[in-house]
Amino acid sequence: MDTVLVTGGSGFVGGHLVRRLLERGYTVRTTVRSLTNPAKNSALEAMRVEFDGRLTLFEADLLTDGSFDEAAEGCATVFHVASPFLMPEQIKDGQRDVVDPALLGTRNVLGAVERTATVRRLVFTSTVGAIFGDYGDVDGMKDRTLAEEYVNTTSTVANNPYHYAKTVAEQAAWEAARAQDRWTMVSVNPGLILGPALTSASDSGSLFLLEELFKGYFFYGAPDFSFTTADVRDVADAHIAAAERPDAHGRYIVAAETMTSFHDMSRILLTAYPRDPRLPRTRLPHWPVRILGPAFGLTQEYIRAHLGIRFRVDNSRGIRELGIGYRPVEETVLDHYRAWREHRRAPAR
Repeated sequence: MDTVLVTGGSGFVGGHLVRRLLERGYTVRTTVRSLTNPAKNSALEAMRVEFDGRLTLFEADLLTDGSFDEAAEGCATVFHVASPFLMPEQIKDGQRDVVDPALLGTRNVLGAVERTATVRRLVFTSTVGAIFGDYGDVDGMKDRTLAEEYVNTTSTVANNPYHYAKTVAEQAAWEAARAQDRWTMVSVNPGLILGPALTSASDSGSLFLLEELFKGYFFYGAPDFSFTTADVRDVADAHIAAAERPDAHGRYIVAAETMTSFHDMSRILLTAYPRDPRLPRTRLPHWPVRILGPAFGLTQEYIRAHLGIRFRVDNSRGIRELGIGYRPVEETVLDHYRAWREHRRAPAR
């Protein structure tokens, strides 16, 4: 099997992708921010032992030119996964926290791809947020359905900076891909990624978001926010299919056809944990969310553009061309919660 590179292997998606690749027989190289962070790297170190040394870790910085060159050497495929995913309330400075790592990091990975003659395909981890900015944007799409043909034009550094960051990073990657003919690019655009984390040290916004639900922040009632969702294991498999299938091209949405709300997630959890007092039993009316949202870091503009809004997702192209299959959301949410409980019980390393 080919030697491949996964950037950001200690992250939520990166860790699962590394494991899936190793299980399929690949020799895997992966980058981490620091080789001396046992909390972040413990799952990768365990995989390195489990798979007889077919995994090698490299230290790389998204903001440093040339940082990925050594890791990319000899690789046929580069999976560019590394990029911070933060929820709005986690972002203090949009440019510093998400735009610079996403855009400059992509340019630095592209530089490594350009300098590595063996690379034939780049699989780029994007997001549905590079297709739309706010939920209201989907109103202008055909049949009010999210589809790959659209590009986010409404987000800015000030308004929805994570979506803006991923949009400009993906567009920079497409521009580089079109400028040459040695390697091809496929973009994987997942929704909110849920499922069992391999480590408790991930900074992923999706883990942060559900931790608020699990810890009881919404015990009084679930706010009426809904999300396009995908299981992290399905997202990892979609990346591999995008690399292995020669005819794969363009962008692929990886998300369930219907959205899942906080209330939906709580109802799923209550079927298995009916006595957990932290889980909300009811859906919260909209008016308290509008009043209290700013205290949780949500602007009134964000609340207006997302609260109570649902839309359909056209995921047919990924199913048809990549063979993507979707786990039931019930399995994903329960596995996510059980892994969270396990990590909380685990002794500190």
